[in-house]
Amino acid sequence: MNELSQAGLTPSRASRVQKVTSPSGVTAWLVEDYAVPIIAVDFAFRAGAAQDPAGKFGAVMLMAALLDEGAGKLDAAAFHNALDDKAIELSFSADRDHVSGHLRALAGEAASAFALLGLALNEPRFDEDALERVKAQMVAGLKHEANDPDSVSARAFRAAAFPGHPYGHAARGTIDSVPGITRADVAGLHAALLARDNLRIAVVGAISAATLAQELERVFAPLAAAARTRAIAAISMSALGETRVSDLDLTQSTVRFGRPGLDLHDPDYSAAMVVNHVLGGGIFTARLFREVREKRGLAYSVYSQLANYDRSDLLTGATTTKNERVAESLEVISREIKALGQDGPTAEELDKAKRYLTGSYALRFDTSSKIAGQLVFLQTAGFDVTQLDARNVEIEAVTMADARRAAARLFGDGKLLVSIAGRPQGL
Repeated sequence: MNELSQAGLTPSRASRVQKVTSPSGVTAWLVEDYAVPIIAVDFAFRAGAAQDPAGKFGAVMLMAALLDEGAGKLDAAAFHNALDDKAIELSFSADRDHVSGHLRALAGEAASAFALLGLALNEPRFDEDALERVKAQMVAGLKHEANDPDSVSARAFRAAAFPGHPYGHAARGTIDSVPGITRADVAGLHAALLARDNLRIAVVGAISAATLAQELERVFAPLAAAARTRAIAAISMSALGETRVSDLDLTQSTVRFGRPGLDLHDPDYSAAMVVNHVLGGGIFTARLFREVREKRGLAYSVYSQLANYDRSDLLTGATTTKNERVAESLEVISREIKALGQDGPTAEELDKAKRYLTGSYALRFDTSSKIAGQLVFLQTAGFDVTQLDARNVEIEAVTMADARRAAARLFGDGKLLVSIAGRPQGL
């Protein structure tokens, strides 16, 4: 096992990270390693689908999808051929808060890889044929999602949780909105959102700090100095205690539930991670898994998770069950959430959750791409590199008093917003 793959097991992960700055001030976090001749680059611009223009939902995701569909003098086919010829992996994506990019290449092809990345970011073509092709692909996906219970329940949940807010609209757009997005819309978002001041970068692999500084300058320095984004208001989810049903003619219903969560920088967040794991974060030991699946056979899977966005924080979960057993499943889920909020975990649950969360953390660092992704996450979330070492220490320090306090805050009175896609009975 090489040193890079052992990153999750070393005494200090943070000590391996260098902060590299280009002549114009573009900064990246670098883990330099030559055991395998590969480089992985992850980066994110802190502006995502929440910046979609009114009535043009899906525009940011469309823009991200088009970045590798031709750039500079290369049309889409020529650009993809240039990537394939050098075995370079390059992709772009978007979520509600970010536009992200991922690059992976052999170290010997680093110069070509960075050159193609620079073209994609600074000289995207947004050709009309590529625009129409990708729009058609998005619409086809949306038509499929219209009958997919997981997608339907998720959209209805967000619409109820965040009414009138950018987080409530469809990030991938709608069947009606996507066809109306124009090249001017996409080009305008590219110019407004992709800038140096909202950019976070991580690089892992066989590249020196000096070489990386030169490539950072070549690729990212031509971007605008400052993004032009509109302010997104902070929001706490609405409609607690309500149940929304989206009718689908299926024998099973997909159930999505949630309530407000805690901010990543909240002093109780580590304890919240622990009590959420007790509730529904583990595969076999979680209360929901035990009560919903093992004891009653109500569903094959059930889970809960903490979801954090720039302007809101949630506890969410989901399950799928037969229509006639939806009411019973929800009763069990609500009861377990309320009980954990009132009494907190047992000593055994607390110990198992802490050991799982600290032990499994190493799995986030077993490839160069995973390491780069973790480093970008920390930067976009506003953490310093020291959080790589502090995270497990904070979890290990969670006491029973901490867990009970966090459980009371996280689960409260147990009220949930519930979104169901199917034809549930007995509600």
